[in-house]
Amino acid sequence: MIRLQYFARFREQLGIDSESLPWTPALASLRDLRDRLAERGEPWTTTLGHSGLMCARNEALCDLDEPLHDGDDVAFFPPVTGG
Repeated sequence: MIRLQYFARFREQLGIDSESLPWTPALASLRDLRDRLAERGEPWTTTLGHSGLMCARNEALCDLDEPLHDGDDVAFFPPVTGG
C-alpha cells in the first residue's frame, strides 16, 4: 500500500488531502505514480502535471525518478515561495 498526501493548493484543487493506493510493480517510481494519478483526468492532469511539482518519499524531498516501494509515504505539493 502507498499512502499519499496532497498539500496546499493541490489539496484544494483535487478536493482530497490523502488517500491510499495499492502498490504494484508498474508503480516503480514517483513518475509512474504521478502518471497513473493523471489518468484520472481533470483536475489531476493539470495539478500534478505542473512544472514546479514537488514531491517527497518517506518525508525526504526527491524527484519523480525516485524509486517507489510498497509501504512508502508520498507527498505532492506546489513549489514553496519565500521572501
